Amino acid sequence: MKKNIHPEYYDDAVIRCACGNEIRVGSTRKEIRVEVCSKCHPFFTGETRFVDTEGKIEKFMKKYAQFYKKEEA
Repeated sequence: MKKNIHPEYYDDAVIRCACGNEIRVGSTRKEIRVEVCSKCHPFFTGETRFVDTEGKIEKFMKKYAQFYKKEEA
């Protein structure tokens, strides 16, 4: 293998979630930020809740609300 072409590897890298959970891993980046982790994701917690505060359908309807009003009139 060639020398001096590999990125630096950190044994004590940290993954920080928006919920405050921290996971120590090995990575080529010192710190990784994520929005959802296994501690707060509905699949792992068993909760029925929406992760996204404003869903894709609501965003679409808001974006094209004027178009739909014109069609109805």
